Amino acid sequence: MRPMHSILFAAALSAFAAAAAAQNFPSRPIKIVIPFAPGGTSDILARALGPHLTTAWNQPVIVENRTGANGNVGADFVAKSPPDGYTMLLSDVGALSINPSVYLNMPFDPVKDFSPIVMVSYSPHVLAVHPSVPVSNVRELIAYAKANPGKMNFANSGTGGAPHLAGVEFAARTGVQWAYIPYKGGSAAVIDVVAGNSNVLFNGMLATYPSVKGGRLKGLAVSSAQRVPSAPELPTVAESGLPGFETGSYQGLLAAAGTPRDIVAKLNAEVTRILNTAEMKEFLAKQGTEVRAGTPEALGTFIANEKARWAKVVKENGIKAD
Repeated sequence: MRPMHSILFAAALSAFAAAAAAQNFPSRPIKIVIPFAPGGTSDILARALGPHLTTAWNQPVIVENRTGANGNVGADFVAKSPPDGYTMLLSDVGALSINPSVYLNMPFDPVKDFSPIVMVSYSPHVLAVHPSVPVSNVRELIAYAKANPGKMNFANSGTGGAPHLAGVEFAARTGVQWAYIPYKGGSAAVIDVVAGNSNVLFNGMLATYPSVKGGRLKGLAVSSAQRVPSAPELPTVAESGLPGFETGSYQGLLAAAGTPRDIVAKLNAEVTRILNTAEMKEFLAKQGTEVRAGTPEALGTFIANEKARWAKVVKENGIKAD
């Protein structure tokens, strides 16, 4: 019986240590890694959440941008970090789910190599053009693009990202042809369309709508199922002639696989509490973004389902990263 007693004792000791770690968490600074350039949706959300987490736990929350390979560099860094909850990833779920189908040699598995913590938000894509493009709605954009095949540049946050595939789906359903220009993040894509170096884009509303409101971009539609209350002037793509068209930027918070469940639960509870405060809800709603907090399991299932969904689109359109 001695070996069995030793096993049981070791298991009990391990459980006690895990519970103690969760109870004392966090006892040092936390890092939130953004795998995209500053100014994008993930970056804005992390910098909005950070001060609230700092106040709640009296520990600094550091937001660090680690860019490259459409989010792969930053995500891989977190996947290979210690599984203790002190290094987290806040990313567009689309980048995690789509990249395995786009890149031949992925350094991580989005399902196996992360411990999902919580879905943060959903931000529909805004379909917008530079003000010089002579269109005022989706139907006019389709007509103009068809009359000028291959002459329009479509800016996106990176090859295979959700905004890129939104443009691919839109083009496939309407028959338009445009050149896809990948940028290092959504903010860079927005900046170049504002500058007139590219003509059109789909991009997360949180990072794009301020340029529409400021007149630097011409908003044509949103990609959500219903109109966004904070931008009622923008019709949906679906009501503009493409029924069922729905895309967007889903943001999720994750840690390395193997992070203790009690720490994941603690992080989930605190981030969910912050997201559901009146202040945070108002901030996000003004940007056309919805709180989508849920369980860690729900986020994990969503990532797996999105991976399967977009694998088909990538294969059908022959999309591969350079």
